[in-house]
Amino acid sequence: MRTEDLLAAIATGLWRWDNASGRVTLDAEAARLLGLPPAPVELSEAAARSRFHPVDFAEINGVVQLAVAEETLAEARLRIVDERGRVQRIVRSRSRPRVVDGGFELVGTLQEVPEPQPGTSAAHTPITGDWRRSREAFLLDAGRALAEARSTAEVLRVAAGLSMPGFMPDGLAVFGIEGDRLSVIGHHGPHGDEERPSAGTALADDHPAAEVVRTGRALYLPTPEEYSRRYPTAWPVAAPFRRTSWAFVPLVNAGRTIGAWMAAFTQPVAFTPDERSVLTTVARMLAQALARAGMQEEQQELALGLQRSMMPTVQPDIPGMTVAARYVPTGGGLEVGGDWYDMIPLPSGRLALVIGDVQGHDVRAAGLMGQLRIALRAYASEGHHPDAVLSRASRFLAGINTTELGGHGEDQRFATCLYIEVDPATGLLDIARAGHPDPAILLDDGTVLVRPTAGGLPLGIVPDADYPTTRLVLEPGETMMVCTDGLIETGGHDLDTGWARLRDTIEAHEPGEIDESLERLADALVQAVHGPPSHHTTGPLVDRREDDIAVLLLRRDGAGCGIGTGALPARPVRRTVLTVAQAEPERIAEARRQVRAVLHDWADPDQVDSAVLMVSEVVTNVLLHTDGDALLVAEISGERGARRVRVDVADSSDELPHRRSPGELASSGRGLVLLELLAGAWGVDPRGDGKSTWFELYEDAGEAAGPLSPESEPAA
Repeated sequence: MRTEDLLAAIATGLWRWDNASGRVTLDAEAARLLGLPPAPVELSEAAARSRFHPVDFAEINGVVQLAVAEETLAEARLRIVDERGRVQRIVRSRSRPRVVDGGFELVGTLQEVPEPQPGTSAAHTPITGDWRRSREAFLLDAGRALAEARSTAEVLRVAAGLSMPGFMPDGLAVFGIEGDRLSVIGHHGPHGDEERPSAGTALADDHPAAEVVRTGRALYLPTPEEYSRRYPTAWPVAAPFRRTSWAFVPLVNAGRTIGAWMAAFTQPVAFTPDERSVLTTVARMLAQALARAGMQEEQQELALGLQRSMMPTVQPDIPGMTVAARYVPTGGGLEVGGDWYDMIPLPSGRLALVIGDVQGHDVRAAGLMGQLRIALRAYASEGHHPDAVLSRASRFLAGINTTELGGHGEDQRFATCLYIEVDPATGLLDIARAGHPDPAILLDDGTVLVRPTAGGLPLGIVPDADYPTTRLVLEPGETMMVCTDGLIETGGHDLDTGWARLRDTIEAHEPGEIDESLERLADALVQAVHGPPSHHTTGPLVDRREDDIAVLLLRRDGAGCGIGTGALPARPVRRTVLTVAQAEPERIAEARRQVRAVLHDWADPDQVDSAVLMVSEVVTNVLLHTDGDALLVAEISGERGARRVRVDVADSSDELPHRRSPGELASSGRGLVLLELLAGAWGVDPRGDGKSTWFELYEDAGEAAGPLSPESEPAA
């Protein structure tokens, strides 16, 4: 009997589809199955296409490509339709694809198939356009979910939660490669850890996952008999889980097999081309997600290692003081940058707090930061004063730029820095600043003031730059905060709006709470910038990129408000001190800002404006009519609602101010007139080394100004 007659007896036809020439050849039985006269015929591709459901015929290309890639049979179930598009029968096509110039060639069989039987995967996956649309939607959702996973654990959770259309594995395992052995990266099943696959399988072992890794080809085991026959050694391990079908698919990324994915099924699965296509597509997405997550975890581990090596732990047991610090790398790449902080014991018994920011957010910035930090430690340990430490550090960084770049080039780097020498016994702070943001002080009553300090150029710009020193006193119960500009400006903020955001965060913590946990305040500051609240306080510079963050908090303990007590003086005093030098008249504006900050919660805004105006007049008079600097001290005392603010401006001149009667067009001479009109009380006090011009305002509008004492009466 001829082969054609034998196939016809079992209702099986032969067909050949030459995609390159666009011709389809059918024998008599194949022609009958397609609804044509039962005789051999050659059709155009368009004529043959008209006999199949259009959705099914469109799927042929995908099935063939999959078969070509896996070097397996191309198998598909296709609906045959009549001239009106009505389905006449369903046939199964089994063919061997062969790549030819300009396309492919299929040679195989067509056989009519009965309706799917209950209890099989095919029964739940009818060939309809709706099912295929469901499959496409599933793959889109799976791809999106896997792309958003940021760690290996997240990738495995996503893979375990995938609900495949029509067939759902109830056991999953992901195998990786460690040398010449397989490792279990993750697994999922109804029995938890009891279902963990055997670890330590050698790549040379008779195991389906090992074979998939060795060959790079998928394995489909539709029955337990097939599994036990092909892999008798591995079968005893798989048998107790009572599964009926298994798929082992290679995980391939960038052309390299990085592992294998096992999907096990309780219900029988025939692994049709559609099902294999879904499994293969998911495996490709899973491999990419695992590779991406692994790379991110390696980068994060490297970044954390660099961070741990470059960021010291702060000394927790400073007598009379508490310190907290945070470093948050938010740049790209390895998530390391040029921000740093340090705490350095000094030969004098004091300690130095250092915070700085090397320009850039890359490995070079991190490397320069490490070198600069070591240099600063060396100069400080030699006992140099703050100004000398920064001058030497600037020369050091300028030398690196010259040595590595020949003194020119786009990759020259500079660094901002704030160096503070702290005397824990007295709270004395000697501060040198190189282009860095000023420190902020949280006063004992909860008010935050930015303390202006003298400063010089960033390190590395001028080798022999000078860095003047500013002396402040951290009073008992006060907290100093120093930070890099990332804490201030991240989220589109400038210096003004950024400080306002931080002030709100700090002042939201009661002083007693800060006593109990300075660490909690450090967390709150970072949360305000990077947590959900930051999305509601974006600044005016919406396109500003995020920056690294370093922050240091230093609190001086006090007898009345020590850590854990939460006790405060009955009448807390709020004070700010500022020197305006003859050579720095621009600091008059800073004096106005300081007074306004001290009075930020004053009841009467008009009195605040008056205080700012009087400060401007008095300080300007010192700079115009004396040869010395002006020392401003503003102090608030009393209970809220009945407080007093007193402002003293001292200078080194013994000459007392005189009242003048300026004309309408005069540009000066109104200082004392303004004091008489606006102040609740005012006067001029002679001192041994000069004088002090002062004024007071009272929050209680009904409080009368007291008479001036004879020694305070200004000269006529």
